[in-house]
Amino acid sequence: MIQSLSYDTDVAIIGAGPTALFAAFECRMLRLDCVLMDVLDCVGGQCTTLYPEKPIYDIPAHPSITGSALIEALEAQLAPFSVPRILGSRVTALEGIRGDFTLTNERGDQVKAKTVIIAAGAGAFGPNRPPLEGLEAYEKEGTVHYFVRKKSDFAGKHLLVAGGGDSALDWALLLADTAEHVYLLHRRDRFRGAPETLAQIEEKVREGKIEKVVPYQLHALNGANGKLDSVDVISLDDTVRKLKVDHLLAFYGLSTDLGPIATWGIQTHRSSIPVNPATLETSAPGIFAIGDIATYPGKLKLILQGFSEGAMAVHAAYTIARPETALRFEHSTSRGQPGETL
Repeated sequence: MIQSLSYDTDVAIIGAGPTALFAAFECRMLRLDCVLMDVLDCVGGQCTTLYPEKPIYDIPAHPSITGSALIEALEAQLAPFSVPRILGSRVTALEGIRGDFTLTNERGDQVKAKTVIIAAGAGAFGPNRPPLEGLEAYEKEGTVHYFVRKKSDFAGKHLLVAGGGDSALDWALLLADTAEHVYLLHRRDRFRGAPETLAQIEEKVREGKIEKVVPYQLHALNGANGKLDSVDVISLDDTVRKLKVDHLLAFYGLSTDLGPIATWGIQTHRSSIPVNPATLETSAPGIFAIGDIATYPGKLKLILQGFSEGAMAVHAAYTIARPETALRFEHSTSRGQPGETL
């Protein structure tokens, strides 16, 4: 029997994605103890589970960096502090008041904390699945996908990428030079993407790497024992076309759910948590929210903004965790890391 974990700390951080990892670093830079808690069995959040090999272009000082490389860099930044992690179990209960919270996960692990930072990304998320007969068998055998973890898995394959937004367009481009051929399917003849992305798609079409299939929709999966042989697509006038493919990659967005968070007495709006933009504090004193799950006027759902929110939330949390000690802001260049001699 696995013994439950127990911690007493200054800040409990719910989530272990990039925003949460940087918030943990900020905690330790201010000499606050913290614990990371996440339902996934590894750190990285969506960067690890959804797009580990997809390049990100708007991280400062990195012209391009993949999701997995960004997490590795954040881990290296945090490594000197040995922050405890409780992974692989969802936080189900959050009780208490400002300065005295108790968090419990499904496994029975418990954390007592003076403050809480919720960095749970999109909350509980999952793909919007197309309504196709026999879909589950193809998912199980790995011939229908909603995320791409390794581009090499599709080397030399015939692919059908379905969707009309950024994810479908980006992955069609990224896989065009890896796969043997890429079909790009959308129910309309216009895609929703940045002009530069659309221009790159047209270039790949001219090169014969990508073939647009518009306006069509998914109609049926064909194969045996979960191994995909072809996909039937249907037009608005009921014309059916059979596409010989090895894999279907369906990018129809994510369905999100706050899960247990919605029961914690915190004000929510749809799948987000409204916060004070000056402190990132929620409607519940002592509980903060950062990253994609936080919302306020002018909010941008960017990782770089999540980093800024993490720093602001930790500074606000300091006054709760250390009410007897005034926090004097210092730049890291003059202060260094805790325990480091400059």
